[in-house]
Amino acid sequence: MSEGEPRVYLVDDEQPVLTAVSRVLRAAGFRTVVFGSASAFLEAHTDQARGCLVLDLAMPGMGGLEMQGALIERGIRLPIIFLTGRADVPVAVRAMKRGAADFLTKPVDDLVLIEAVNRALERDRDAHRERSELDELRARMNTLTPREREVMAHVVSGLLNKQVASELGAAEKTIKVHRARVMEKMQAESLAELVRMTERLGVGTGEGAGASQAT
Repeated sequence: MSEGEPRVYLVDDEQPVLTAVSRVLRAAGFRTVVFGSASAFLEAHTDQARGCLVLDLAMPGMGGLEMQGALIERGIRLPIIFLTGRADVPVAVRAMKRGAADFLTKPVDDLVLIEAVNRALERDRDAHRERSELDELRARMNTLTPREREVMAHVVSGLLNKQVASELGAAEKTIKVHRARVMEKMQAESLAELVRMTERLGVGTGEGAGASQAT
C-alpha cells in the first residue's frame, strides 16, 4: 500500500456495501481502496499510509473492534469511522474512547458519511502535520552536543547564564556561546520559542544530567 495522497480505506465483508459506499465517496472526489476483511487490510497496510478508515463493526473472523485493537497495538494512527447495522451504545462508547473518529449506523445517509470522512481526513492531516513537526524538532535536537543539551535544559528551566555557569562549573562566556549555538541549531528566535519546542519534545530540566561535563 503506497504513501502519498490520502485515501479512504473501506473494510467490509459485504461486497454490495463496499461497492455502494465506494461509489458514493468516489463521486464526492475521494480516492478509495476496498478490502473484504480486516486481515486483508492488515496484510496490505503500512504505518505510512495516509487517510482514514471506514470499518464495518461486525465481520466474520476479526471484527471491527478487534481490528481497532490490532491497529492500536501496531501504532497505526488512521482515524476510524465505524459502520454498524444496529445501534449499540456501549460498543460505540468503547470505540470512541479508543480513538474512533465516528460511529455511524447503516444505512448511512450519503451526506452524513461524506461529512464524517471529511472530518476524519482533516484529523489525519492535523496528526500528520504534528508528527512531521516533531520529527523536524527531534532532528534539530539531535544536532546538539551533550553540553549544549545540558545548557538548553537549564536555560529553559529559567536560569540566567551566570546561574547555568555556576550549575555546570563553566565560565559564563562559555555558557553564552553554547546558548547561542543552541538557539541557532534549534532555529529558535526567542527563549519563549525554545521553551515551547522543548515542551513539545518532552525535554525536562534533567535532560543533561548524564551528559559529559567537558566544556
